[in-house]
Amino acid sequence: MAERRIARLWRELGIPTDYGRERGLPLQREAERLVLVARAHDDGKPIRLTPRAGVAWRRMQTAAAADGLTLLPLSGFRSVARQAAIIRGHLANGRSLGDTLRFVAAPGCSEHHTGRAIDIGSPDEAAHFEATFDRTREYRWLKRRAGEFGFTLSYPKKNPHGIGYEPWHWCWRAK
Repeated sequence: MAERRIARLWRELGIPTDYGRERGLPLQREAERLVLVARAHDDGKPIRLTPRAGVAWRRMQTAAAADGLTLLPLSGFRSVARQAAIIRGHLANGRSLGDTLRFVAAPGCSEHHTGRAIDIGSPDEAAHFEATFDRTREYRWLKRRAGEFGFTLSYPKKNPHGIGYEPWHWCWRAK
């Protein structure tokens, strides 16, 4: 059922049927059970993760605070429908599909669907979702310590998935 829905969305958006295979991006199951971990600092929208990812996030955030840093949660769970809306927005603004898919995974392939991915910012960084996040103390801390809490950087420079460098995107992997 979900696969048919994804295939229909891809046809509507013009995403090639071999996108996932070519990019090494499998279809992700949408999380069903989520907990609130924060509210976005800019618009107050809820940021939700799966319960276990939420516990790991809170532990990591607390450890960073003990080191004098603030890990700012920017985005968590995102539905397939929301992912499609993001892509439609880019296309409506004149961005090509190819360029859009360099920065946004196709609906169904985003780690955000799993409820285990979180986008992280720094209060010192004015522009969020920018590669310059890698110049912050928070990013350097994440590179050193995120693995202790089960988080990994999903899209480093020159990653095999064809997704642009996203130093803010971290995904929890069960230990």
